[in-house]
Amino acid sequence: MSSASPSEALPTAPARRAFAHEVRTSAVLAAPLVLGHMATGLIGFVDSVIAGHHGTATLAAVAVGTALFWLPMMIPMGTLMSLPPSVSQLDGAGRRAEIAPLFRQALWLAVGLGVLLFGFMTLAVHALAPMGIAAEIRPGAAAFLHGIRWGVPALTLYLCMRYLSDGLHWTLPTMLLGFGGLVVLVPLGYWFTYGGFGLPSMGAGGLGRASAVMMWAQAIAFALYLRRARRFADLGLFARFDPPRWGPIRGLLATGLPIGVTVTMEGGLFIATALLIGRIGDVPAAAHQIAINVASLCFMIPMGLAEATTVRVGHALGRDDPYGVRRAAFAGYAIMLATQLVSGLVLLLGNDALAAIYTRDAAVASLAAVLLLYAATFQFPDGVQVLSAGALRGLRDTRVPMLLAALAYWGIGMPLGAVLGLGWGGFVAPMGPQGMWIGLIAGLSVAAVLLGARFLRSSAPARLARGAPASLRGPVTNGG
Repeated sequence: MSSASPSEALPTAPARRAFAHEVRTSAVLAAPLVLGHMATGLIGFVDSVIAGHHGTATLAAVAVGTALFWLPMMIPMGTLMSLPPSVSQLDGAGRRAEIAPLFRQALWLAVGLGVLLFGFMTLAVHALAPMGIAAEIRPGAAAFLHGIRWGVPALTLYLCMRYLSDGLHWTLPTMLLGFGGLVVLVPLGYWFTYGGFGLPSMGAGGLGRASAVMMWAQAIAFALYLRRARRFADLGLFARFDPPRWGPIRGLLATGLPIGVTVTMEGGLFIATALLIGRIGDVPAAAHQIAINVASLCFMIPMGLAEATTVRVGHALGRDDPYGVRRAAFAGYAIMLATQLVSGLVLLLGNDALAAIYTRDAAVASLAAVLLLYAATFQFPDGVQVLSAGALRGLRDTRVPMLLAALAYWGIGMPLGAVLGLGWGGFVAPMGPQGMWIGLIAGLSVAAVLLGARFLRSSAPARLARGAPASLRGPVTNGG
């Protein structure tokens, strides 16, 4: 037992001031990220509203097409997430000269991933019938995928540039370009979907094409910004052409692939749920799309906080500050708990009004409002699991979290959701979408417990004091 008195166990005034400063720093860093993610979420909102008013079949097609787009997209998105902690650690350790060569190799990785994903999208349309997607949904979903696949290489390049900027504590471009993309998509999406001015109505396929145009506009704008901004001039990001080098790329893959798999398993839980609900019919699929889109908008807040926490934890690790690592993470947790409380209340009290924004179909709106109550239930566990994963990325602890995520999402969440949603022989009666959402809640809750406990163990100051200096002696890109 400790002999310290209760007053001695309390945080000292300097510790409280340091924590308050960390909260403010994290909030300032996270705010543009959150707003940028909100802009991305609003892109899904725009797609859903335009599709929902075009028709229930169009909304259901966009729901399935979006699921098949984001499921494989999670791998490159998560893999490139190895860039912010690597850049942040180099910056914190005073090794800025190494940032540009690493970035140029990350660009090669982004190009390769984009080309692979384009090929996958081309083939994915042939999987709609074997997956059992309802016949009335398949043509629109295929048209959506054919259109949006052209934007995949642009999206991977955009993510690479964005993660570089985020890792250097400059998150304003993420926000501005996120809303800039929204400005492009709103008129273009409406025009391509409904037609006009000599263009025929393309329905769900039009939304896919409009999204691809928006992705290229964002990527080109970000490249021009990085080339001309004084903030990045000393790095020489585009000062020379570097051919692809396997060593740095392998280092990024060693850290990033486990992140990509983890992100895919979490996102795949929601996406597989959408695809399974797509087997039931267009009304459940459309209602699920509405509910998951609203829940995704709420998720943008803890996701932005998690990315800011990754950068702050990585920077503390780079300057060899074990106590700063925990302070950065706990600041993120504090902000996240407050924001998730607000999100939960909005979903709980405004579910009917939110569902009515998307559709005039009474059956779809009624079911979507019910599913939004389930979304309110998982706001806290969802926030805890994504914040914990972000803090672990800052430590470059990615392999064990990948296994924990696999257990939570696919060992517990998906089997439970499938059994409750679709039924199991004569033993369990099918609950439909509600059963699938119970599986989501279970998977996220288990992930929150496992990843939170993992971070507490990995971030113990005594453990970091032994391990952090060794991790910084070699290149950050070696995979740790």
